[in-house]
Amino acid sequence: MEQVALDPAFDFTGKAVIVTGGSRGLGRAIALGFAQRGADVVVSSRRAEACAEVVAEIEALGRRALAIPCHVGEWDGLEALIDGTLAAFGRIDVLVNNAGIAPVAESSLATSEALFDKTFAVNAKGPFRLSALARPHLAKVGGSIINVTSIGSLRPDPAYPVYAAAKGAMNILTRGQAMEFGPEVRVNAIMAGPFWTDIAKSWREDYDANAPSAMHRMGRPEEIVTTALYLASPQSSYTTGTIVRLDGGVIL
Repeated sequence: MEQVALDPAFDFTGKAVIVTGGSRGLGRAIALGFAQRGADVVVSSRRAEACAEVVAEIEALGRRALAIPCHVGEWDGLEALIDGTLAAFGRIDVLVNNAGIAPVAESSLATSEALFDKTFAVNAKGPFRLSALARPHLAKVGGSIINVTSIGSLRPDPAYPVYAAAKGAMNILTRGQAMEFGPEVRVNAIMAGPFWTDIAKSWREDYDANAPSAMHRMGRPEEIVTTALYLASPQSSYTTGTIVRLDGGVIL
């Protein structure tokens, strides 16, 4: 992958970025997008080998990268992600809370307590805790937190009510922590619609032809990158507590 020409407005040279769920899909696209613009990137997910593959892609761009496997749903394991980043790069400028899960249950009655708790742990509790741990380090550099939520929080699918609820909680946490962490740290969210990622392989192949959206198609992972770059950059210095819909104009 070729390095892109750096626009001074989006030059992240010398910045350190953490991307959870960074080994595939939207997280991988975001991690590579920051690296292409000069950032050093920590790629985190549960699978060490998958993280290492993205790290190799970033290093091929001539940037520094580090794989730190982490289960964001495990509260006590999150400090290691922060500590590992600081040990490697000495700073944290951007935290992208992208990791998420969307398990399916037959019905609300069939949803187990374990499934409910795991869904909230990964999609809401983990990002809440990780943001709190990163805050003092982000505050030193005027850093930014970007939460990746879902249009499902506004238009919940009956197959994913717990996931939708957890992402709705993440929307509220975005606004609440923006108020708490400001003005030193900005906290925003990207509310993502349907994207062609690994998770989407099980979706209907004819989605594009029948998509209930203005664009009549799914998004490509790389189409989330410029929104993330904007929210992390000084160009969005007056933007915090904002949830940006990025869904191709999904009809609600």
